[in-house]
Amino acid sequence: MSENETWTDDIANQPPPFENVNLFASDRVLTETIDREGAAIDKAQLQEFGAAMGAAEMWEMAAAIHRHTPELHSHDRYGRRTDRVEYHPAYHTIISKALKAGTSAAPWRGDQCGHTLHAALEYLLAKVEPSVCCPVTMTYAAPAALKHAAETAAKWIPAVAAAEYDPSERPAGMKRGVTIGMAMTEKQGGSDLRANTTRADPLGDGWYRLDGHKWFCSAPMSDGFLTLAQTENGLTCFLAPRIGRDGKHNGIHIIRLKDKLGDRANASSEIEYHGAEAVLIGEEGRGIRTLIDMVHHTRLDCAVAPAAFMQTALAQAMWHTSHRRAFGKLLVDQPLMRRVLADLAVEAEAATMLAFRLSRSFDEMQHDETAQLLSRLATPIAKYWLNKRVIGHVAECMECHGGGGYVEEWPIARYYRQAPLNGIWEGSGNVICLDVLRAMARHKGATDVLISELKLAAGANRHFDRAVSNSAALFGQTGEENARRISERIAVLLEASLMLRHAPAADADLFCASRLGDDIHQSYGAFAGDADVDEIIARAMPMA
Repeated sequence: MSENETWTDDIANQPPPFENVNLFASDRVLTETIDREGAAIDKAQLQEFGAAMGAAEMWEMAAAIHRHTPELHSHDRYGRRTDRVEYHPAYHTIISKALKAGTSAAPWRGDQCGHTLHAALEYLLAKVEPSVCCPVTMTYAAPAALKHAAETAAKWIPAVAAAEYDPSERPAGMKRGVTIGMAMTEKQGGSDLRANTTRADPLGDGWYRLDGHKWFCSAPMSDGFLTLAQTENGLTCFLAPRIGRDGKHNGIHIIRLKDKLGDRANASSEIEYHGAEAVLIGEEGRGIRTLIDMVHHTRLDCAVAPAAFMQTALAQAMWHTSHRRAFGKLLVDQPLMRRVLADLAVEAEAATMLAFRLSRSFDEMQHDETAQLLSRLATPIAKYWLNKRVIGHVAECMECHGGGGYVEEWPIARYYRQAPLNGIWEGSGNVICLDVLRAMARHKGATDVLISELKLAAGANRHFDRAVSNSAALFGQTGEENARRISERIAVLLEASLMLRHAPAADADLFCASRLGDDIHQSYGAFAGDADVDEIIARAMPMA
């Protein structure tokens, strides 16, 4: 060793960086799933975006915007309100790439299998940088609510469909593309939106004046915000532009940015309305009804995101263990590690299959009542269950790295901090499970559609057949105390059905035996009996 070297310069037994890998082409489960659930999609779009997301510079930018988090500038040096959030330049680069790829625009500009294409692009984005997914998702989902106001929709939806990112400080009508945020909850109510106190008073020209506060407003630099306020007729939905009709800031004051556990590159904020002008969306007093369609779409993304986190954490674990040696062997060759990796792999595979079967129902529900019913029931189920599974899954993948995985320089730390979030967003667990019961009660055909979906795998596995048979009585138990149990059981059965129909036998058999069999285990790698772990690991290993 020369006098200019240190012991830390002697680097051995470390994996090469997992970068410059096409995150679409290298993912067998995803490519197969898209071939099945979105057959009409032009795969070249996903190849191009997968390469861009997996590039070394993208990983560097994602890390940078988590180190250099957004900053609020409420006033300029003269004391005038500016209510401006400053982002690291890499934030603008990433969101621009995502929007230009069509992540928010695909369904609204008429792309084939548009919702599944959206889900695939969002999935690839979430593999690298989950914080940016929030504004992308809200922009994607907003047209579902805007359609309740024809004149407003005619102005705003084409700007969403334009697939352009324009962060300039101008009225939305002067921009080539827009982003749309949400500001719903208030500190005294949270999920109980009917407890909101923000007031909306008519201005006499179809517009209203808003006064009040919002406890959470994500992406406060968006061009407009769908929001809720009380009128004389009750809780009502509005769209409040950030720049008003007079070209000035529209009385939307950013009070502070939330110092969150994760999602750190997204500038979630608290805001106050001080005479902010807003246009009515839907009928007065029907605000929640107006927003249901939008929330249904955001919940799709709340199921896609945890599936992506599982897959990307698994890919990182596979990559690390296949390059790191301990006790005379590669980690991936250690017998117990192989069982852990195989178990993680089938969990991630089932999650991806469920998320994209759900996205297909969004494409089909415009013209198929059966798809409408499946989407209505499966969306809260997938949203609930995948977010319960992702936290432990990512933690186990982190453990595969040893202590290094717990260091912020490694990307898996981002997924670990992000993992709980989608289980809270758009309805926490209890709210979502109660929505499952509501869907089963109000939409009488939904349970029949679910059972028909499950029966597509009938006879393929004894554990599955028995579990389906034993669940019939459970599905009829409508008391609130059963909501989580019912949601969990439906989710696992849906995943098992998809695995039996579309995954290799080794993967499907392990999933069914360990999740539905006689000896259900509590931690990854603790499943009973034998499994073809070699085949399962080979399938899950990222393709260079």
